[in-house]
Amino acid sequence: MREITPRRARAGDVPHIQRLVNFYADRGDMLGRSLNEIYENLRDFFVVEADGDIVGCAACHVTWADLAEVKSLAVADGWQGKGLGTTLLEACLSDADALGLPIVFTLTYRPEFFERHGFHRVDKNELPQKIWAECIRCVKFPDCGEIALLRRLEIQP
Repeated sequence: MREITPRRARAGDVPHIQRLVNFYADRGDMLGRSLNEIYENLRDFFVVEADGDIVGCAACHVTWADLAEVKSLAVADGWQGKGLGTTLLEACLSDADALGLPIVFTLTYRPEFFERHGFHRVDKNELPQKIWAECIRCVKFPDCGEIALLRRLEIQP
């Protein structure tokens, strides 16, 4: 398989990102995202494209002075198992590192993927900025069932 490199998302990618994320949300595998939410956070998103189609996406969202969140990591069904999720996660971690954010977390229904990449489980109460800034508005709050995971980065001066 040829190497597929993530790139920053563009406005024209938003409907494709939403379709990919909401495909998994409809199955109960992740939380859905509205077009508005994706447009408002477009600068956070990376995508991977193959043959003109968006086949993966992920976002690195700044939450606080020392904290970033990996959100909406999704890889199309036919492209799973080819390393695209890892590639997208690495793009998000590199972005957090470049921004000087030493802590990266995620909320997920699939913790094993993130644990294989150096994340460890934490209590959601350790993430007060996330809980009170965004989760409180979620229709599934407070019992969404997502698992919180965290990874500390080795920030280079």
